[in-house]
Amino acid sequence: MGMASDEAIKQLRILMEDVDESLRESYRMIHQGYPTETLLRFLKARDWNVQKAHKMLLECLEWRTQNEIDKILTKPIVPVDLYRAIRDSQLIGVSGYSKEGLPVIAIGVGLSTYDKASVHYYVQSHIQMNEYRDRVVLPSATKKQGRPICTCLKVLDMSGLKLSALSQIKLMTAITTIDDLNYPEKTETYYIVNVPYIFSACWKTIKPLLQERTKKKIQVLKGCGRDELLKIMDYESLPHFCRREGSGSGRHISNGTVDNCFSLDHSFHQELYNYVVKQQQGLIKGPGAPISRHGSVHVMFPEPDTEGTKIFDTLESEFQKLGNDHKV
Repeated sequence: MGMASDEAIKQLRILMEDVDESLRESYRMIHQGYPTETLLRFLKARDWNVQKAHKMLLECLEWRTQNEIDKILTKPIVPVDLYRAIRDSQLIGVSGYSKEGLPVIAIGVGLSTYDKASVHYYVQSHIQMNEYRDRVVLPSATKKQGRPICTCLKVLDMSGLKLSALSQIKLMTAITTIDDLNYPEKTETYYIVNVPYIFSACWKTIKPLLQERTKKKIQVLKGCGRDELLKIMDYESLPHFCRREGSGSGRHISNGTVDNCFSLDHSFHQELYNYVVKQQQGLIKGPGAPISRHGSVHVMFPEPDTEGTKIFDTLESEFQKLGNDHKV
């Protein structure tokens, strides 16, 4: 970082010293002992404008307080069959770590259907995964590496992407907006693999709308991306859908659930679910207490910014255009 960056961080740190007492605990929850890295993320998200970064951070803290995000890891999605259905239709998991120690998050974009539960359950699940990443996965990686690990890599699998994905745009807009405004700059690089024609057609239209900072983070790889990804991670950390050419997105693979990081039976999801259950039991009656059943957590969806709205409107238009071409 240069002198200007250091000065911006210093100014934002001074502003945050006056944060309202009601927001301080949420601020500590966000930075997890690394406030400088957190301030840096919000500054990057607002192109180093200190006032805008300060406003963004305060609005994030207010959103967390209003929606009790600090307590979301004490609210398991039950019964477990419902959670399993969500995992089978919202394909995401941690497959391992890069050679630099960053968590590798795999996302099955093309085969995620989001049709087994209400929108609120999917948003709750997504936020719980974000919070578990920030409170457990990243601190664990930091301890292991002996230096702050505050970001991750994402591998997006486009296998199975169809025009029917248009029906999911509203949900994806909500999830993306929550991430952009409340978990900014948490992803170092996005690797997009198993790209079908429908993605290629939309990408040509969407790419020019992205900020230069965002475009630099996105790499569209050939095929399943195995050879390129092996330059930055070991084979054991490759998402299952990248392990051999032609493998496609594997909701199911030959090794069952051992390597399929989307499955509830994968070690990552077992650890996450057990962590949430134990957090609730500890909060209520201690270990061994029965799991309380309650409905989904209703989180307020922030309004997308101008760029986000334009991108999703364009994406919706492109999907409709492809659909009309397909009918002709």
